[in-house]
Amino acid sequence: MLGQLIRFGIAGVISTVIYSAVYLPLAWWVFTGNKAVFAVPPAFLVAVTAGFFLHSFWSFKGHGERDNSGRQHGKFLLVQGFGLVLNALFTWIITGPLFHGPEWLPLIPIVTITPLATFALNRQWVFG
Repeated sequence: MLGQLIRFGIAGVISTVIYSAVYLPLAWWVFTGNKAVFAVPPAFLVAVTAGFFLHSFWSFKGHGERDNSGRQHGKFLLVQGFGLVLNALFTWIITGPLFHGPEWLPLIPIVTITPLATFALNRQWVFG
């Protein structure tokens, strides 16, 4: 499991860089101010696409069984949907009308809390 966690972390760093590279320009120049939450879905979609291939073929390679019926893909999408909701909540709470925080601040819980939650769900439910 330690090896999986390390590989998951490396893949997560790559996904985080991708997420940030899409999210930050959108939040700074397109969805400014308390509308930064609208930058989450496109950033998440790009990062999840890359993350699926990284996790499927590397992070969880050799763990559990691969299901080609589409069930595994559906489970992965549900877990990622949960991650999307977490990221949107963090972004809305921190940058929204309540706290008016800077656009970069939600990246802190997004890169710490969301990956731990999705790792556990992916390992046990999707790729378990």
